[in-house]
Amino acid sequence: MSTIQHASHIRAVVFDAYGTLFDVYSIGALADKLYPGQGAALSVLWRDKQIEYTRLISLSDPNPQGSRHYQSFWDITRASLRYALARLGLKHTTAHEDALMTQYAQLTAFPENLGVLQALRQRGVATAILSNGSTEMLQSAVHCAGMRELLSAVLSVDRVRQFKTTTTSYQIVTDHFGIAPAEVLFVSSNAWDALGATWFGFTTLWVNRQGLPAETIGPAPHHTGRDLTAVLQALG
Repeated sequence: MSTIQHASHIRAVVFDAYGTLFDVYSIGALADKLYPGQGAALSVLWRDKQIEYTRLISLSDPNPQGSRHYQSFWDITRASLRYALARLGLKHTTAHEDALMTQYAQLTAFPENLGVLQALRQRGVATAILSNGSTEMLQSAVHCAGMRELLSAVLSVDRVRQFKTTTTSYQIVTDHFGIAPAEVLFVSSNAWDALGATWFGFTTLWVNRQGLPAETIGPAPHHTGRDLTAVLQALG
């Protein structure tokens, strides 16, 4: 469902990575193999703690020049895994940790991704990723998914040392493309990210893969859909 008409003013489509292009819960299969019966719980708690740590860092020092507390998303992801294991009372081993982290660098991409990116390329629309992920993490995921030639840019918050949803993090996109926020269609499966991007001034699309209720503060995203094909519908 869209809340505005087709966005003919859009000059670039920018995607969040984790949860939007790459399935953060696909790691549950390996987690369940290592910790039988606990894979789903581990993957959910791991993800929640990961996002909590990014917010803690950004809120504790929202300096536009970069937080003093900043750590790469890779380090935060590892720390979050260790927390989740401890919280669930699961045995921590270096071998299990390394296996799960290696898998995280190669998360499964959603099946419609390549078709949508190819369609955007054929239309001549600039495309990019803007993610909390570190540059190395993103390059690994993009390479494994075969997306490298379909993206104009892969942008990490590493360059500003501020995580989303800070204004500084979203400004990476407008600085890179030299366009106004409203000329960007920002696509995220994370409702909090879509809301932050809407506040920033992006035209937004929330990919509600899990059928979740909408956020109850702030403006609604300009568009919503169940998967990435909603991008093509939004552009008309």
